[in-house]
Amino acid sequence: MKGKVSVFASGKLISVGTRSEEEAKRNIATACQLLDEVGLIESKKLRVKIQNIVILAQLGTELDLEIIAKKLSHIIYEPEQFPGAILRTDKYPTVTSIVFSSGKLVIAGAKSAASAKVIARYIIQLLKENLSAILDA
Repeated sequence: MKGKVSVFASGKLISVGTRSEEEAKRNIATACQLLDEVGLIESKKLRVKIQNIVILAQLGTELDLEIIAKKLSHIIYEPEQFPGAILRTDKYPTVTSIVFSSGKLVIAGAKSAASAKVIARYIIQLLKENLSAILDA
């Protein structure tokens, strides 16, 4: 297994650290098989539900988060508390993005890999549009 699987007394399992939905499902199936082999659970049909996909992205340029925080709505930037700006959008209210001055992004809250890619493109485009508007001003 490439990731980790946490097993809870409630019977729920959580897979973290995988690179795809299929890999996460395989890890959970492997964990269930191991638990079944040692007699800790009875083999049952798995119901796997993807709840949170995290994407790491890179803009390729450094950012002035103070200027971006003034320009964009729905952004929280308190450098004394945390070095990144927390961005939420109206278009994807369940998704949270953290923007760092290095140009790196962490985007969390997507429900599928496909939607995560669409959301990442949207956030990157939003930042690039506002970057050019800031530079032109």
